[in-house]
This record gives sequence, structure tokens and C-alpha cells, in this order.
Amino acid sequence: MRARSALFDVYGGHLRERGGAATIAALVRLMEPLDFAAPAVRTAVSRTVRQGWLHPVRLADGPGYAMTPRAERRLDEAAARIYRTRPSTWDGRWHVLVLEELPGRESRERLASSLQLLGYGALGPVTWIAPRPSPELADVLAAEGVAASTFHGGHEGDDGGLAARAWDLAALGRDYAAFVAEWSPVMSGVDGSAPPVSFAASQRLLHAWRKFLFRDPGLPLELLPADWPGTGAAEFFDRHTARLAPAVERFVDDCLDKSARNESTA
Repeated sequence: MRARSALFDVYGGHLRERGGAATIAALVRLMEPLDFAAPAVRTAVSRTVRQGWLHPVRLADGPGYAMTPRAERRLDEAAARIYRTRPSTWDGRWHVLVLEELPGRESRERLASSLQLLGYGALGPVTWIAPRPSPELADVLAAEGVAASTFHGGHEGDDGGLAARAWDLAALGRDYAAFVAEWSPVMSGVDGSAPPVSFAASQRLLHAWRKFLFRDPGLPLELLPADWPGTGAAEFFDRHTARLAPAVERFVDDCLDKSARNESTA
């Protein structure tokens, strides 16, 4: 886990619902159980500011950093897929994206990574599909200076076969099963009695689970293979996240409160 990724997880998973901002002192406390020292946290924050995800603000307890609107959109989109809060219904139509031209190699690689994160799968060099449109799509295309056409359309054929072309569902299913096998003994060793330990375990589990966002677009069950391993993996993630949530919440609140107390007595 890199410090920047951990920082995103902290903002998206905990600070977004608490106003979306925190002081450096609070961020250092939050990242300490993940084995990040203060210099690494400060470097990650500075880099994230330069990339347009955070901006400096003045908080009641001192200088801090808040999410930009761009970061809020990205994290809300990710949260909807991580915790499956978005309606899973599908009207039988695909959201189709057709690039007007291919950008250069580096831009093309960045674009492909961003589109995959938004839930799009490639049917060809310039054609991508998703089971639903992403509200962040326009920002991603603009960031790379790419023009494209988008529309909804039905597929005259087997939708399950089309999905299997756009995403490697067989490999994804195997990796979901491997995720549960790897993390079962890890999570069984965390009982929730120590808030910092619970926070670290929950964040590491989230980090591992979040990697599936680049590969799983959240297809409806009717397009997935029978006995889809992703269902069991999602239940595993939800169960352990909920089990550790009380201890995690206590730890986060304590870090934020302690930061405020320190500032008020400084």
C-alpha cells in the first residue's frame, strides 16, 4: 500500500462523511497504524494537492486539507461500487463510448486505466462499453484531451458473451476466490478489541478490495457466470467491514478529536 492510496482510502472511507477535511496532525495519526511516518504522509498530501485532489483550507483546529470537487466525484463513484449503494438494475442497454481518435501511448494508457476504474471495458481500440454511464466520464476525457461520442444501445446478440469479451470474467472470478482464501485467516485474527489494529486491518482489506474496481464493472447477475465468486467475496468484505466498524469509528474520531485538542492547547 502506498501512502497516496492510503490517503485516498482515509478521505473516501472516513473523512468524506465528516466534512471532507482534516489537519496534517490528524492525517499523521490516522496513517500511523498503517506504518506511514509523518514525512511520508506530508509528501503524499503535497503530491495529492499538486494533482488537484486536495486543496489547503483553514479549519477550526488549524491548517488542513479538503477534497476538491473532482476528488469528491471520484471518491463518491468509487464508494458506490465498493459498497454497492447504487441500484443494480439494468435496462438491457449498454453505455457505449467511441473515441474519435487514439491518443499517444502514455495518454492512451492513462485513459485506459481511468476508464477501467469507471467500469468501462474495451471491445476494441476506440470502443468501450459499460453497464451504466459514469458521471466522471467527461472529466476523464477532458483530462486527456480526448473527444468521443457516447450513447445507449442494445446489443443484438448474447449480452453475456459481449460482457465476456469486454472483461476477463473467468480470471476475475478466480481472483475473487483467491481474495477470500487469502484474507480469511488475516481477518479472523482481528477481534475488534484494539481500535488502531482494527483500523489498520480494515484499511488494508479495503485497499485489497478496491483493486477490483479496475476490473469489475458491477455487471448485473444475469450477465455473470453461474455461482459467481464475486458474490461471496462481496459478502466477506461487507461482513468484516461491518464487524470492525465500531472500533474503526472510535479510532478515527479519537484521531480527529486529539488533533483538535492539541491545537486548542498549543
